[in-house]
Amino acid sequence: MITNISLVTVYCLDQDRAKEFYVDVLGFEARTDITMGEGFRWVTIAHPSQPELEVTLMTPGPPLDEDAAAFVRGQLEKGSMGGLGLAVDDCRRTYEELSAKGVTFLQEPAERPYGVEAVMRDVSGNWLVLVERREFTPADFA
Repeated sequence: MITNISLVTVYCLDQDRAKEFYVDVLGFEARTDITMGEGFRWVTIAHPSQPELEVTLMTPGPPLDEDAAAFVRGQLEKGSMGGLGLAVDDCRRTYEELSAKGVTFLQEPAERPYGVEAVMRDVSGNWLVLVERREFTPADFA
């Protein structure tokens, strides 16, 4: 029986830079960083408030074939990849704090039917969405 989601992958162009960004800028914790086999590096991070969910910071390569890996690299370089949705207590305050740390935002905090949302990029070009959630119903989108 499946009990939860324990691992998700975020593709990155440089595992060291990505790890530094998620740990030093966003406040995640470093978990695993090992090299296996022929240079395959397994790097994971987790947020302290959700330790059961690890994020793998993976460079495009095996098990992807070369065409798929090249496509993913291209999408990262164009800034066209989605990444994670991150829950925050106060979206506007988090936006100010992260902006002061040099984080690039694509969208300033804005009111949405489901809460306040801002969109930023990580160091590989992935979109990360910050959401300060509030209760909503389908009628709120009409």
